[in-house]
Amino acid sequence: MSTIKGRVWKYGDDVNTDVIFPGKYTYTVSDPKEMPKHALEDLDPRFSKEVQPEDIIVAGKNWGCGSSREQAVVCLSQSKVGAIIARSFARIYYRNCINNALPALSCPEAVDVIENGEVIEIDLDAGEIRCAAGVFYFPQLPESVKEIFKAGGLIAYTQQRLNLAEKR
Repeated sequence: MSTIKGRVWKYGDDVNTDVIFPGKYTYTVSDPKEMPKHALEDLDPRFSKEVQPEDIIVAGKNWGCGSSREQAVVCLSQSKVGAIIARSFARIYYRNCINNALPALSCPEAVDVIENGEVIEIDLDAGEIRCAAGVFYFPQLPESVKEIFKAGGLIAYTQQRLNLAEKR
């Protein structure tokens, strides 16, 4: 998963968790496989019908502000979104992305020039975003985060670590 290539879905500032996964479904949709049907439905009704595996969300500042509901990340990861690039992330949303193996990358310079609908490429190992306007760099992901991504999320990572410990 070191390289992600997909079409861009571009959104603005302060997109909150209620917009990413509408709060009205919080207690009625509990199956993660059903959550993608409602992803961004109030902001962009096309998204859930047209998103493709490895498509990339590009957003302004404070993506994922609002509540700490994990469904706002799960609905995107279950939609097979490849990554989110934003000017900045709400702190809890960012951590939920790591927990669910969804790369959340901060690169304001890239956000400024990437166009909605263009196809871009992200190299997680090199810390590069390649788009029509050029190559942009983001801070390298820590090895521990890469290991969580490789395992498929924090729960899978923890289970793997516990299984290794038991075999010793």
